[in-house]
Amino acid sequence: MGYLNNSSITVDAILTKKGRELLARGRDEFKITQFALADDEIDYDLYNPDHPLGTAFYGAAIENMPIVEALPDETQMMKYKLVTLPKGTARIPVVRVAQTTIELNANESTIITPSTVNFGGGNRRFGYTAILSDSDVASITATRGAMNQAASVPQFIGDSEAAQSITVSGTQFQITGKELLSADKQCTILFIGNETGGRASVTVTIKKVEVATTTGNMYD
Repeated sequence: MGYLNNSSITVDAILTKKGRELLARGRDEFKITQFALADDEIDYDLYNPDHPLGTAFYGAAIENMPIVEALPDETQMMKYKLVTLPKGTARIPVVRVAQTTIELNANESTIITPSTVNFGGGNRRFGYTAILSDSDVASITATRGAMNQAASVPQFIGDSEAAQSITVSGTQFQITGKELLSADKQCTILFIGNETGGRASVTVTIKKVEVATTTGNMYD
């Protein structure tokens, strides 16, 4: 990774690893239909309304920050997309879930319905992406889809993690515990707003199956 000279406007366009994979398949899967903007590298804590030189310099530190080059690893970039909100909006939409920790037994299920606060109807059109970290611990399905399923699905996990994970999109999700014989296990579910951005995570603990044992004399 390197830095770009922020004294001039630069457009640095590259293919991610996933993009190169789709292009290499030669199945007409690589089609650019949408784009997004993000501000991952910006530290807004540097905005200084007490700057001694006045209002024109409140954001000077931010404007002079170096801009990082585009990254080919789609799991490490564009985590904080810019969104268009109505004029006069005072608060950024926030993705929330009712419970951040859940405990289930084997084959027990629960429903999670993410919500977006500070923005009426937020993520109702494209819904949420839910990423379950470990499919050996639990399963997840979308029990209610979004109004429009054409949204791109964000991915913030590496290839090795992707082999164990499950990614689904919708507005309501069902989580079901797997049968675990050795010990209790945990996994995480990351919910991402497909329209507004933002995320919320839930830690899921699945209790191991208690197997009844009996003792006796083998010669009885």
